[in-house]
Amino acid sequence: MNYWMKLSIEYANQRNYLDDLFKVYPTVPEGIRDIDNNIWNEVEKAFKKKDNIKLLKNLFEFDLFPIKDSYVAYLKRDISALERNPATISRLSGRLYEMGLNKIYEHCSEPKETNRQIGPLFKRWLKSKVLGVELLKLDRFLKTKENAVLDASDEEMKSFAKEKLNYKHDNGLDFVAYFNGKYVIGEAKFLIDFGEHQNAQFNDAIATIKTKNVNAVKIAILDGVLYIKDNNKMHMSITGKLKGGNIMSSLVLREFLYQL
Repeated sequence: MNYWMKLSIEYANQRNYLDDLFKVYPTVPEGIRDIDNNIWNEVEKAFKKKDNIKLLKNLFEFDLFPIKDSYVAYLKRDISALERNPATISRLSGRLYEMGLNKIYEHCSEPKETNRQIGPLFKRWLKSKVLGVELLKLDRFLKTKENAVLDASDEEMKSFAKEKLNYKHDNGLDFVAYFNGKYVIGEAKFLIDFGEHQNAQFNDAIATIKTKNVNAVKIAILDGVLYIKDNNKMHMSITGKLKGGNIMSSLVLREFLYQL
């Protein structure tokens, strides 16, 4: 298995992955969850006792979760992550206590709403210079011999890669960098749950690293439910036929780039 993929899976399952990932994707775009009187009684008990984990576990039983948060689907699918991510649990529980029982009940009865506009957050994270290098506009990026990240739109990155790196895929790019004399290109996706849309996002990123004859290191910067160790299709793919690919979490991207 690719070392960086293995490291990403271990990170997600052994460390406070969601707590750290919130620095990259500080958003609440996904999913409120429905209501059952017996479960609601347990919710009320946990709420009054301020039992954070029990409160969340009971709310996960509903079809609709009362607050929008990208991290809910991950926790619901991997209950063991509740014990490993105390900051995330405190953050979610704090919002619930602030909301109050009446509002929680009200929101648990609402229809599902979805807003998937999380793509720009990865670039905003890069602009905080977490990789320790400058983000350069195209004219300066073309001239630099120092480590750098290209500051451009997805389409501008794709055009650069087509003209300079023989990239012939139709997908736009989220990441173009120059490290240790090598160009690096990739897509970044936060896969917040399983389903048709998320599968398409996953497949887009994988298609990029499968593109042939590109004069660059190709990577898929993926985060979310694909690292949960179970029989979901994404995890089986990355640990099976894709196990040799450069698939990694944004949280190990810096280390990957500096070792090139």
